[in-house]
Amino acid sequence: MTDIIIIGAGTAGMTAAIYARRAAKTVIVFEGMSYGGQIINTPEIENYPAIAGISGFDYATKLFEQCSALGAEIRFEKVTALEDKGAVKAVTTPNGTYEAKAVIIATGSENRKLGVEREDALVGKGISYCATCDGGFYRGKRVAVVGGGNTALEDALYLADIASDVYLIHRRDTFRGEQATVDSLSARENVHFVLCSRVTALVGDPRLEGIEVTDNEGNVQVIQVSGLFVAVGRIPNNREFAQLIPLDEGGYVAAGEDCTTPVPGIFAAGDNRSKAVRQLVTAAADGAVAATQAISYINLGS
Repeated sequence: MTDIIIIGAGTAGMTAAIYARRAAKTVIVFEGMSYGGQIINTPEIENYPAIAGISGFDYATKLFEQCSALGAEIRFEKVTALEDKGAVKAVTTPNGTYEAKAVIIATGSENRKLGVEREDALVGKGISYCATCDGGFYRGKRVAVVGGGNTALEDALYLADIASDVYLIHRRDTFRGEQATVDSLSARENVHFVLCSRVTALVGDPRLEGIEVTDNEGNVQVIQVSGLFVAVGRIPNNREFAQLIPLDEGGYVAAGEDCTTPVPGIFAAGDNRSKAVRQLVTAAADGAVAATQAISYINLGS
């Protein structure tokens, strides 16, 4: 019997492990891929407090080493099922079933891709899925944002203060996001709307130099940009838990800022839970909160 099982070895999961181990709880962290989560693909992190600059890989490695040094057991096994047995939670992987007093789900989410050829190859070389993370690298340069929701609109507004020109590309002629933000963008001279259009090709090698855009009539144009920010949604990694934990309409775990789910003893931390801001620092905060709640749950006798 383990005190706390954590599903996911990203920033939220490993931070939770650190807090749990410092409280002398036994911990197993399960990870189906590699430690670090999405952040390992980030060339440089510049918005994490007290760290002026570090690559995503180096950051994740330091966190992994800190987590391991404290005695957390990290197993590279994909969790395929989670079962609530009251005071005991059962976590199943291809290697067997493990039991714990509490479980923290920290599986994160994946960026929804455009599905354009060479998209993966140009991530970090002109393509980004986070304007607040990477916008500073494109100061004074031409960039494009793809999407029609609030995230895309807010990304474009944020980038308008940094970049020389911002091209906002959307497949429809109206936006799903708030009209007030659309109005703010319309008032910016350096923001250009490219509507009823989609990105059909990426130009440049080894870095992005431009994008091919095709409108609904089949007309094609090439826009020269140094950066392309994709904001067409995210996919939370909660499929294995959908029958047990309530999810919102977007597929995120319905847990508030206390990271507590409606199922006693099961908590959610990081980008897979419902939240307004998904950043490295908020993932770390979630990990600390979820671990603290799990520790209290165990100490109070479940």
